[in-house]
Amino acid sequence: MKIREGVPSGAGWRHANIGRLLNNAVRRFEARVLTLMSEKGHVQTRISHVNLTRNLDIDGTRLTELARRACMSKQAMGELVDQCMELGLVGRASDPGDRRARLVVFTPAGLEWLGAFRAAVGLAEAEMRAELGNETTDAIARGLARYGAQHDPLEA
Repeated sequence: MKIREGVPSGAGWRHANIGRLLNNAVRRFEARVLTLMSEKGHVQTRISHVNLTRNLDIDGTRLTELARRACMSKQAMGELVDQCMELGLVGRASDPGDRRARLVVFTPAGLEWLGAFRAAVGLAEAEMRAELGNETTDAIARGLARYGAQHDPLEA
């Protein structure tokens, strides 16, 4: 096989680079959170739903802002909102600042779901701490917070 100029030989770098390692860790963490949610009766929850709910302010958020925060199209976010509405997690309400605009808001069931999600994230993090140790977990959290700070859509 011919190796292109400027491309390192061997495929090892593709499987051991920090991006892939981070992605694997995120997959594992999120899968554990979804398992814990399912064990608490929230079997309908998908990671795509979390992409909506993690960007939704408690007081509600406009669809365009949700899409921006999630780095997805308004249409794709609209589909997620529709799915979460069918599950009873969110609804739509008038924006008090602009009656022409609509907000996506948590329903009472959605707020209950959010509490269960918070507990599941906390347990998954505690399990990670037990496996990696507090010092390592704290170092990972500090490093990732620093590295990703400029790309946090909630800070924009």
